[in-house]
Amino acid sequence: MATQAAGITNETVHLLPQTRQLRALHTIIRDRNCDLERFVTTSGRIIRQLVETALDLLPFEPYGVQTPVGQTYHGLRPVKPICGVPVVRAGESMEHELRAMSPGVRIGKILIQRDKVTKLPRLYYSALPADIDRHSVLLLDPMLATGGTALAAIEVLLAHGVAEDDIVFVSLLSAPEGIDAVHARHPNLRIVTSAIEERLNENAYMIPGIGDFGDRYFGTDVPR
Repeated sequence: MATQAAGITNETVHLLPQTRQLRALHTIIRDRNCDLERFVTTSGRIIRQLVETALDLLPFEPYGVQTPVGQTYHGLRPVKPICGVPVVRAGESMEHELRAMSPGVRIGKILIQRDKVTKLPRLYYSALPADIDRHSVLLLDPMLATGGTALAAIEVLLAHGVAEDDIVFVSLLSAPEGIDAVHARHPNLRIVTSAIEERLNENAYMIPGIGDFGDRYFGTDVPR
C-alpha cells in the first residue's frame, strides 16, 4: 500500500508507525478465515495502540507529585477529563480498551445508520454526558469509509457544545475518501488510524479492506 509506506503523519492525520508487528496483526484480522476469538483479541491489540496515540494528542498541563523518596517529580496531567463516544455498534469494540487504560472514563453513545432510501446517514439515538462540552472527546469508530457517518457524529458533538479542537476521531481503518470528506468540512479535526487503505470500490467498500468490522467482531457475520 503506497499510502501506508509513505507513513502519512501530519497535524491532523496520525498514522500509527507501520511496524512489522502492526502489519502482522493486520494480516491476522484481514484474513477472511480468522476465527472470532483471534479476531477480537488481535483487534484489541491494535485498538490499544490507537487509543494510546489518541490520548497523547490531548492537552496536558504541568503537575508535580511527591515521590517515595521525598522528591518532587515534575510531571503532567490532562487539562480536561476524557469522554469516549463510540458510534454504535462497531465503535463499541473500542470501548473496552479505552476503559482498560482509563478506568472511570465517561462513555457516551451515538447511533447513526444509513437511510435505505436516501442512502444518507441518519441519527437514531445519542446519549452524552450533560457536561460533555467540558471534556476532551475520543470519537470511536473502527471504519472511516465515505466519511458520512463520521461527519454526522461530529455534528452531534458540536451541537452539544464540544469544540472541534477537543475531538479526536479514532479509526482502525481509514479510506482516503473518508479522510478528505472529514477534512473538507473540518480541516483541523485530528484523525488517528492504523491503516490508510488504497481506495473505495464502486460499492464504497474499502480496498483491500477487512469486511464488516462490527459483524466480524461481534460474531454476527454470515457463516461462509
